[in-house]
Amino acid sequence: MIERLRRLWQTNPQLVIFLVATAFFGLSSPNFDIVFNNYLNDTFHLGEVARGDLEFPRELPGFLVAVSAGLLFFLAETRIGAVAAVVTAAGMVGLSLVGDNYAAMMVLMIAWSAGTHLSMPVQGSIGLSLSRENQEGRRLGQLGSVSGAAYVIGCGIVWWLLRQYPRAYHLTFLVGGAGYAVAAIVLLLMDPSVGSRTRPKIALHPRYWLYYVLSVLFGARKQVFLTFGPWVLVKVYGQPASIFAVLLLVGGIAGIFLRPLLGRLIDRVGERAVLMGDAVILIVICLGYGFGDRLGLGRHGTIHLLYVCYVLDQVVFATGMARSTYLKKIAVDPQHVASSLALGVSLDHATSMSIPRAGGRLWHAYGRFGYRYVFLAAAGIAIVNLLFASLIRIPRKTTEGEAVLPPSPMSLDEPPTSA
Repeated sequence: MIERLRRLWQTNPQLVIFLVATAFFGLSSPNFDIVFNNYLNDTFHLGEVARGDLEFPRELPGFLVAVSAGLLFFLAETRIGAVAAVVTAAGMVGLSLVGDNYAAMMVLMIAWSAGTHLSMPVQGSIGLSLSRENQEGRRLGQLGSVSGAAYVIGCGIVWWLLRQYPRAYHLTFLVGGAGYAVAAIVLLLMDPSVGSRTRPKIALHPRYWLYYVLSVLFGARKQVFLTFGPWVLVKVYGQPASIFAVLLLVGGIAGIFLRPLLGRLIDRVGERAVLMGDAVILIVICLGYGFGDRLGLGRHGTIHLLYVCYVLDQVVFATGMARSTYLKKIAVDPQHVASSLALGVSLDHATSMSIPRAGGRLWHAYGRFGYRYVFLAAAGIAIVNLLFASLIRIPRKTTEGEAVLPPSPMSLDEPPTSA
């Protein structure tokens, strides 16, 4: 491994530096992901409605990420990534200090969210800029594998902390903040020329309409599972934070091996097949979450089924890279990719902010078993996602080198009249 990194450093030092930064992002993420729901439950004793409502301010920075990225248009993307890491670190360190002050928790949660969401399109854009043509999926898969390996290590650290100090959430936040601070320093070591340099603030083009729709649907799908998946395990089945460390650890280990394979699969069979497969799997996961207790498995068996659903959702979450590679392949101008990725994050958060509020009220309206209807609605969203994913078409090159989109079965994806 060391010899391989040495050779890679000689041929592409910027990629090595970015891999290190990616590793620290992955190492730090579990420190929030694992404990946040238990932290809310144990510290503030929230119900399902309040938990759903909290997602609005938490996801608001994601909705505004295109604006925040646009305001920083004068910075290189590597520098924007460093700013994002610093803001995330400040939010997590602050959370380790506020105790049970709900207002302060909300402010610092928003800071964490702002930094995390700002880093999402930047990391994707830098990764794509470091890839060769027709090997975008492979490169993102490799970066995902590094992030996944670091995530596994981070899960192990959090698991150990929680085993020693079961409710010492402030320690996990503090460790995570330190990791993000290191990631910021590493990104500052990168050449500012890496990534897009002259990107428009926002790039809107008719050719990207399907990418936008898929981003909106992804936001709805994502937030149901991020909010209510763990909340079912915490509220209905009383699972501790250490269990989520184990589940994320298992999912992270699986991701180390599956993400590179998924990247190659995207390059081989295409984005349409991968995203359609993702939608089908999501339908199964939704039914497992909502109706697993009706399969006659008993409480113990049902809990383990939900563990499987939780890990499976974590693994297929990586199919999101197919949307990024699809955007790059249909881009009219390569400079559109960074801003369009940022806009995609904003669009997916437009639904992310509203879905949990509706889901929390739907759960509350039907009492203890209201979560069934939340996941039934999520299955409906997955079906819609399946239909739109089937419309994906990749441009073919003409003899003159011009990219032309083939017609879709519903004639909704015709090429624009001008580029």
